[in-house]
Amino acid sequence: MAPERDSGREAIRDRNPAGATATARTRPRLDQPRPPRRRILPEWDPEAFGRLSERIARFLGTGRFIVWMTVVIILWVVWNVAAPRDLRFDQYPFIFLTLMLSLQASYAAPLILLAQNRQDDRDRVNLEQDRKQNERSIADTEYLTREIAALRIGLGEVATRDWIRSELQDLMKELEERQNGHHEPAVFPADRSPGRDVDDR
Repeated sequence: MAPERDSGREAIRDRNPAGATATARTRPRLDQPRPPRRRILPEWDPEAFGRLSERIARFLGTGRFIVWMTVVIILWVVWNVAAPRDLRFDQYPFIFLTLMLSLQASYAAPLILLAQNRQDDRDRVNLEQDRKQNERSIADTEYLTREIAALRIGLGEVATRDWIRSELQDLMKELEERQNGHHEPAVFPADRSPGRDVDDR
């Protein structure tokens, strides 16, 4: 009886392994990506579909499309009016033509809206980039304005060439007058206060 019990326990262990292998089988592994789920709906590339919709919208907005559509409608009507009765495929109320035009319009409207949405997204990105560029330009302008103001303040305290030239000319005139014997009173006379001796230097 004992060997049968041991064999039964081994069979249970084989069906329910313990340890890391048991948890790996019951739980999904975190170090591996999930397998793709099957989808009922067909898959497509949204970027390629968007580019196709933009091409169709551009074509629908051209005069060439209007001309070709007008030619097709005229040929349709003329064929179904003037052709032999056995070869006509759409009688006078032209119900099939109305159906085809409605079908074309029902597909054209979403394609045009999709193209407009993509264009709006591009415009939004461009506006955001322009706004950031304007902010950088304003910051650079303010920085340059502060630098120019600092330079002006610094230059206001520096002796300019014209000021030095005028000072030198005044000194030359004063020296020439002293050499010629003309003595003018000094601009800053000596301090002759009562508590100070005149000869004290």
